Amino acid sequence: MTLAGATGCTSNSMDVSALQFAPPNLDMTPTGSIRPARPSISVDKNITSPDVMYASLTDGGFTIPAVPYLKIKPEFRRQIVLDPTGEAPGTIVVRLKERMLYLVEPGGEAIRYGVGIGRDGFRWSGRAQIQYGREWPTWTPPAEMIARKPELVKWQGGQPGGLDNPLGARALYIYKDGQDTGYRIHGSPEWWSIGKAMSSGCVRLINQDIIDLYSRVTKRNPVVVV
Repeated sequence: MTLAGATGCTSNSMDVSALQFAPPNLDMTPTGSIRPARPSISVDKNITSPDVMYASLTDGGFTIPAVPYLKIKPEFRRQIVLDPTGEAPGTIVVRLKERMLYLVEPGGEAIRYGVGIGRDGFRWSGRAQIQYGREWPTWTPPAEMIARKPELVKWQGGQPGGLDNPLGARALYIYKDGQDTGYRIHGSPEWWSIGKAMSSGCVRLINQDIIDLYSRVTKRNPVVVV
């Protein structure tokens, strides 16, 4: 008699207790010894839901408008990520192709911000450092910019800080070998420019983000722009 024609419910009197079953190939490693594939990410009181991070706020006597964050790609919103740069903690890394700025943190993490960058012909890259920073900085257009846009001549002595100032709520000034590169990491009222290449070379962040970054930067942070 063969089992080929047997149905699922069979009356075969075979003694199943006599059959030998090979034990399954089980992994008996205690689960407590298995490291997770992705470490847990730190918690930070200033990195929370976007409706909180990008709400309106009053700073330095100015009321910064809320940012319509739903119109900004999620990857460009402030967040903690695993550090992809390999740089030392405290280093600011700008990846131009990604349109991302990373502030490297201890423990293998980084705070990531979306940025806007300079258009072709107006970009700088290399290693330098933050020489100093300013809150609600004065913006002075360089002579070559005034030559391209004569309407800016009214600000040749400097545009005072304010909501319409191109440097936004904060500016970090980049120096290399003790010399001003002319490039800045700064805020911008033009939140819609984040993720795009359209400025005259500086790295710009949402005003709420530059305020957060500025609060975390200590004197002479290294800067890497690649």
